[in-house]
Amino acid sequence: QNRGDLAVKVARDSGQVIELTLQEAVDMARTNSPSAVSARHTFRSAYWSYRSFRANYLPSLTLSSNPDLTRTISKVTLGDGSEKYVSQNMLTVDGELSISQNVSLTGGSFFVQSSLQRMKLFDSNSVSFRSSPIIIGYSQSLFGYNSLRWDRRIEPVRYREAKKAYVESLELVSAETVNKFFALAQAQSNYDMARFNYNNADTLYKFGKGRYEIGRITENELLQLEINRLNESTNVMDASIEMDNCRQALCVYLGLDKNVILKVRVNVEVPRIRVNPEQAYELFNRNSPDIDDLERQLLESKSGVAQARANAGLKADLYVQCGLSQTGTTFNQAYTNPNDQQQVRVGISLPILDRGRGRGRVKVAKSREELVKIQVEQQRNNLEMNVRKLVLQFNLQAERVQIAMKTDQTARRRHEVARKLYLLGKSTILDLNASVTEKDTASRNFLYALSNYWNLYYMLRSMTLYDFARHSEISVDYKKLEN
Repeated sequence: QNRGDLAVKVARDSGQVIELTLQEAVDMARTNSPSAVSARHTFRSAYWSYRSFRANYLPSLTLSSNPDLTRTISKVTLGDGSEKYVSQNMLTVDGELSISQNVSLTGGSFFVQSSLQRMKLFDSNSVSFRSSPIIIGYSQSLFGYNSLRWDRRIEPVRYREAKKAYVESLELVSAETVNKFFALAQAQSNYDMARFNYNNADTLYKFGKGRYEIGRITENELLQLEINRLNESTNVMDASIEMDNCRQALCVYLGLDKNVILKVRVNVEVPRIRVNPEQAYELFNRNSPDIDDLERQLLESKSGVAQARANAGLKADLYVQCGLSQTGTTFNQAYTNPNDQQQVRVGISLPILDRGRGRGRVKVAKSREELVKIQVEQQRNNLEMNVRKLVLQFNLQAERVQIAMKTDQTARRRHEVARKLYLLGKSTILDLNASVTEKDTASRNFLYALSNYWNLYYMLRSMTLYDFARHSEISVDYKKLEN
């Protein structure tokens, strides 16, 4: 981490040279890369959404007021049934303090209110008060869809999925860093090989001209040596462009200035880790956000069926309240000997002839639920196969790296032998060219094997959220992300 901090400090000035290992690049990417920043904001959004959900089950306190100044002519009905127009010029000021509590078991809501209203008539300069010291009530949908109960089952799963998805995103950032790191490593290697091959080709061409002058080689062979030198010169230029492009791509991903001269240092040794497939599958089932995603899909499909059934049948709403109320021309009179008040309201709605719309919606919801069950089962099977396949590939990759390293070393020695034999006149130009090709291919394959190893390693970590090197589950401090 200190190395990563130093790199960020140095990178403030373009043109500086820094060298990074894979682990240092990964540490920087998990903090500075666009993907990591996006993952942090995605988690914060999920966290505050979860906080909002939790707030629905806590008491809420609300203060409301609606002052109203009226200067108008209105039609009123008199006691004998006749109507007349009267002038209204009044100011009404009110305030209401309300405490409410949702009930997830029933989907209803309790509330307690206290309110006071003051009305002043400007024409008569009279004032009156109306108070409701306390009102207790309850509202309930008797046969409706209980969103509070279903949210209580779905939202914790969604938040748990978001927490795991954030850790998974960081591991995927590491895997992407591996790709960009080794792309630059490969480009650096190609550039070094191109310069090495050019120097060799130039030396052989100059040596060949001397041998041609004394008749030791043919003109055709000399021309072949010249072509090799020209081709290697072109390869140097191409490799330089490729290396610059890969360097800029990695700098941008790590949050560094694109003009920083960045170099990577590859560790050719890899840890010999062997993963048990059954352990990996168990960790996947316990830690992967994909499992929570599948569970959430099932719950949401069941919620859809419950909502369709509630909307298709009898609907009834119950509203009950009781309390105290009083009026008076002064504030004290409005709170003296208050009167009882009660209100009970029941609303009923029953579809008599809906042409099968309600039943059709239920059938569609149930069909969707069955489809989701089938899709979830298929996804579970596919994910299980992917985990087992990934474990098998990873367990073999360390051995592939060792083989590729041995091949690279052998190809380098063979090229050196072929070059010496050619200089001694005991080998042909074709054999020399073949050794160059084999050397370059072996070097590229070795870097490709290393890249595959680390890519598989971080992909396996992203699927299991487990650090197989330290034998511990991967965790992050979520509290630092919540603000």
